[in-house]
Amino acid sequence: MASVNKVLIVGGGIGGLALSIGLCKAGVNVDIVEVRQQWAIYHVGIIAQSNLVRAMVALGVADDCVAAGFPYSGVRFCDANGRVLSESPGMKLAGPGYPAYLGLTRPALHNVLFAASKKAGAVIRLGLTVAELVQFDTKAAVKFTDRSSGEYDLIVGADGVHSQIRTMVFGEHLKPRFTGEGVWRYNISRPPNVDYGSISASADGPKAGLIPLTRDTAYIFCIGPEPGNPRFPDDQLATIMRDRLKPFGGEIGKLAHEITDPILVVYRPLESVFVPSPWHLGRVVLIGDAAHAITPHLGQGAAQAVEDAVVLADELSKNVSVNDSVARFERRRYERCKFILAASLEIGEQEMHPDPKLDLGALMAKVGEMVVQPI
Repeated sequence: MASVNKVLIVGGGIGGLALSIGLCKAGVNVDIVEVRQQWAIYHVGIIAQSNLVRAMVALGVADDCVAAGFPYSGVRFCDANGRVLSESPGMKLAGPGYPAYLGLTRPALHNVLFAASKKAGAVIRLGLTVAELVQFDTKAAVKFTDRSSGEYDLIVGADGVHSQIRTMVFGEHLKPRFTGEGVWRYNISRPPNVDYGSISASADGPKAGLIPLTRDTAYIFCIGPEPGNPRFPDDQLATIMRDRLKPFGGEIGKLAHEITDPILVVYRPLESVFVPSPWHLGRVVLIGDAAHAITPHLGQGAAQAVEDAVVLADELSKNVSVNDSVARFERRRYERCKFILAASLEIGEQEMHPDPKLDLGALMAKVGEMVVQPI
């Protein structure tokens, strides 16, 4: 029997929806509140590495995700002109019937998770969040922004890097910081030869990548320094992104001319936050970016959020106390997420301020060893 009967998830992103699926399958009643009035999922891609595919299998959504995306075998690391320097095939952690890598648009992943959450029985309300929260020994009581109220065995903050629940419960001092870099993304048509992920490094630090998403589409990303955390005019985003890609030749250089519509450019300054232990306080626990916002250098942000969801649902499905469940969840997740976040930040720092003493190859090998471990 599950340790909880009724759970509130604040935030309807990847981690929140994934958690709702796992909890509903365990017989838990789940409410999700999402502050946005309607879904506004940026039409950019994600890299679903094998550990994310494995977590999708655990939730029962992997087949739908694979059908909506583009399976591929690994990543090629290239110089700025697109010359392949090395190749890293992925491991099929989810089993031989599932890919090592999966390119997937965020809207496609959202649609799969949303449909599965609704089918499982979660109650999802948009345009709503928590206005007040009071904890008692055996429950937490909330008032929502529409003046309705509810009582829950557990409240999960899955509301992202700028988490309201984190601030409300854990304190205002836990704020994300700008890392010094930004990431640019744009979806393009997929040339037939783009059937493998690729990442190109320029001589002065910035990196660009080309990732297949579907039979017809791929996306280009560019990560590099953005001193002073600038804000760019919306109507100039396409021009600026093409300018950021000027150091790159090869396939990325050829495809950069497709970046024409500034509305379709997604630029984000890279921000990160890590909540020191504990991630839970009374009847509240944090998951995903609310607890550990990971920069995209290792392609592990979504993976770690979904792994959080799988592990927390697993622990809450056991016949132990809520306190024991969330403590066991944290023990299974804390060091893994801390290491991956620190490694991502270290790679970004190396891009901005190269240190010849840093062995990036060894660091990447350690990350590879970590992500293949069971969760």
